Amino acid sequence: MKKLAAAILFVLLINRAQAQKLEWTNPDGLGKNPAYSQLVRVGKLLFIAGQTGVTADGKVLGPGMKQQYEQALNNLVTALKSQGTDLAHVAKITTYVTSIDEFRTPAMVDLRVKRFGSHPPASTLVQVVRLADLAYKIEVDAIAVVP
Repeated sequence: MKKLAAAILFVLLINRAQAQKLEWTNPDGLGKNPAYSQLVRVGKLLFIAGQTGVTADGKVLGPGMKQQYEQALNNLVTALKSQGTDLAHVAKITTYVTSIDEFRTPAMVDLRVKRFGSHPPASTLVQVVRLADLAYKIEVDAIAVVP
């Protein structure tokens, strides 16, 4: 009997896992790149590609990290809104910067607190030598949950 119950449970779990299909999206308002998707949805999970300080038409916003961070967060909001959610539902972010010292300034901390409020996501901060374009100073990717 235990073997039968275990087999039924296994089949149910396999069927549930197979029901989780991936949906690839490139929301309006974000740049388009044929090499990757801006957003992949699996059930209620959203995996959002790295967002930089670039507008939808491909222009880098300002030379400073703060302006680029604001734009990267705006892009993140655009991706989230396309799936009916917002920053309050971001569970994890990874932030890549070209200068940790520049990222840790009070202005940058204030911007992050202002945007994420009292429920900041789990996060990882990584300093890199450079990002995909020499003008980029910051890139943020995220995992969120659709309510």
